[in-house]
Order: sequence, then structure tokens, then C-alpha cells
Amino acid sequence: MPAPIRYVQDSVHFPDSADVVVIGAGIAGAAATYELAKRGVKVVLLEKGLVGGEQSSRNWGWCRQQNRDERELPLIIYALRRWGELAQESGEDLGFRRTGLVYATRDQSEINDWDRWGKMAKSYGVRSDILNAEQAKAMTPGSSTDWRGGVSSPDDGYAEPSLAAPGLALAAQRLGAQLFQQCAVRGLDIAAGRVSGVWTERGLIKTSSVLCAGGAWTSLFCRRHGIALPLGNVIGTACRTAPITQVITQPMYTPGFACRPRQDGSYTVSVSGRGRLAPGIQALRYARQFYPTFKARRKHLSLCFGLSPFFNGPETWARWQFDGLSPFEKIRILDPQPDMAMVYEGIAAMQREYPALAGLRLVQAWGGMIDSTPDAIPVISSVPALPGLVISAGFSAHGFGIGPGAGRLAADIVLNDDPVVDPTPFRYTRLVDGSDLNAPGMM
Repeated sequence: MPAPIRYVQDSVHFPDSADVVVIGAGIAGAAATYELAKRGVKVVLLEKGLVGGEQSSRNWGWCRQQNRDERELPLIIYALRRWGELAQESGEDLGFRRTGLVYATRDQSEINDWDRWGKMAKSYGVRSDILNAEQAKAMTPGSSTDWRGGVSSPDDGYAEPSLAAPGLALAAQRLGAQLFQQCAVRGLDIAAGRVSGVWTERGLIKTSSVLCAGGAWTSLFCRRHGIALPLGNVIGTACRTAPITQVITQPMYTPGFACRPRQDGSYTVSVSGRGRLAPGIQALRYARQFYPTFKARRKHLSLCFGLSPFFNGPETWARWQFDGLSPFEKIRILDPQPDMAMVYEGIAAMQREYPALAGLRLVQAWGGMIDSTPDAIPVISSVPALPGLVISAGFSAHGFGIGPGAGRLAADIVLNDDPVVDPTPFRYTRLVDGSDLNAPGMM
């Protein structure tokens, strides 16, 4: 079942040319479109389904610096500042609230990890407060566990996934951007070795610059043009409860559940680190690159084998012509089945931890396809082999909060402007040139 989402109206007149075409209207594509339109660029945003219809509306909504890989810290620091600016600047409520986050545990090794991370992050100006047992209990009033300790990140918060990408798309339209949904991009038009346009199901749009922000579909799209992009797709699960008197008032992590209070009195709930793999051709092709990460996180992943991923969806092995049906039109919105055992486990853990939530009731659960890189750092980069193409993908389950920063950096790269942060950690070539990829850092 799809997650809740705000509907956005399409633009009226389909163009025959643009300065920039953005493929994919998730948070990364919508944020980049907004930043481009703000600079007066003639930009067209194309989406095969609905704005924010896939992972950008299916995540937890956390906007956090806490426990980020160090390579992402400059970008998330900027992104949090941008979240704070966007409501007034765009005229849209994206649901952003700087509430702080709290993590609580009985595991001393987790506290030690958070302490080491906080000492590193302090050099970036990030505040991360280690909590002793008494402080952790005070920050989780009503909890039943005697925590060993925890960590608080008071400058972090959340935004609303159902509002964020749609709100940015609407704001971009007001600045002159054009949006077309139910309009898949089948491939790139290439002339003299560089991008010269995009072939869509509605015809050709001439352009010299394309930003591909297609989430889980990005590797398949690139493969059609002979561009290797090692992405692994993981199915995550989250759910929404009925409104209840909220006793947890900020996003919270415990070993048994993670949750975010919603503004209507309900909660978004999940279990941290859990996911499912449904491997297809793409997973087999890039298995060697992903094996170290898979081995490290095997206990949190379940495997689901079947033939469907080999014939449908982003893991498929497919060939298509630009004047015929593409894989992107066969599945307009990825809607994987949620892991209901995990859903009930998370709800039960909340009820055990907070007796006041004994009446907590499930309303909706959903799955989402998470595009990941071998080092869990996104690609926000040009592609040297194909001038005019920029990729923004592989956000590895922590892309929503970084979305406004990713959008700004992608816009900088597309326009060849000075980048808002050092783009080196996000370069495409690291995945394909034999670079020794660093292991994923804190998640």
C-alpha cells in the first residue's frame, strides 16, 4: 500500500526543449529542480509515476546529523540549514521541525560508538550529547526500561515525507519549472558523444544537461547507455499508527523500535537496520562490490528469492527501444510488500516500552525500495564518459534528510558552479575505477 502523499498538478504545455531535464521527482530531484528554477534555469522535471511516490514518501522522515558517516557531514549540516530556510522561502510547509533526536540503549558498545562519533563530529560543529543512565531516563519519560545510557542530538529533527518532495515541486513550478508525471524517460538522446536530449513516452525534449535522480531505477537507466552504476536495492518497511496521546514527543531510537511523532498525533514506526533483499540480475552483477557490506549486516537482512525481480522492476535484465514500452512504464510506482512481522514487532516493542501506548493501533504499513552504494555514500556527480549527464542516487537509506543539500550540490554540478561542499566523496568514478572504497561509517 502506498504511503500517504500530497498530489501535485502537472504543468500544461509539454516542452520540446529545456536547459536542464531532471529525471525523477523524489526529494533529490525535486530539491534540485527547485534550486535550478531559483537561478532562472529553464528546467523540466519528469516523473514516471507521482511526485514523491516511491522511497521519498516511504522513509521515516528523520533529518539528522547524528550518526552520519563523516563524509556526509558537511552536506547534512548544509541540508539542515536549508530545511530551516525552505518553508518561508518556498511558501510551502514541508513539515520540518527541529525537535532533536534521542537514542537510548542498554548496550554499552552502542554508547561507546556514539561517544566516539560525537568526538569526531565536534570538529564539524555538530552537537551530540552522551547521556548517562539518569539522563537517558529523563529524556524518555514514561519508558519502562532502565537504560544504561544514550545520546541526544538537539539540533536534529524531522520533516514530513508526504509533503516535502511535493512542496518543493510546487515551489519550483511557481518559479517557472515545468512538471510532468506519468511521463517516463525511456533514454537519452546522444549526439557527438554527449547528451543532446531525452526520449520520453511523450516524445523528445532537446537538452544538453540531464540530472538522473531515479532512485532504485537509476542503475537500470544508466545500464541502457553502457554506464555501470553499482547500486543494491533493499526493501525497507515502515508503518503509521492511529492518532493517540503522544508520550514520545521527538524522534526516538531504541534497539526494539524507531519512531517519529507525526503532527496529527500518530506515529511513524519501524525497526532500525532491518531490510529485505529480493535479488535480480543487478544484484548478481554487483555482488562482489556489495559482499563486504552484506557480510557486515547479514543478521539484519532477510533474503527473498523469486523470478519476479529478473523480469520486472529495477533489478531486471531488460532491453528496450526508445519508441517502445520501457521498464519504467511497466511499474509506475514501486510498491513492495511490507514486512508485516517487523511491523507488529515494532508496534509491540513500543507498547512494552511505553505502557501509556497500550492502545496503539496500526493504520497502514508500506514497503519502499532503497537504492544503496557499496560504501553507503551517495553518488552526486557528473559522468566523465557521457558529458551532460549528472547522477544523484544511491542515498543508502539516509537520503531524505540530506535531500535539500543533495539538490543544491546537484544543481551546482549541473551548472558548473562552485559546489556548496566538496563533491569528492560523492564522485561517480570511485565506484568503477578500482578505488579502495572505505567501509560504510555510522548510519
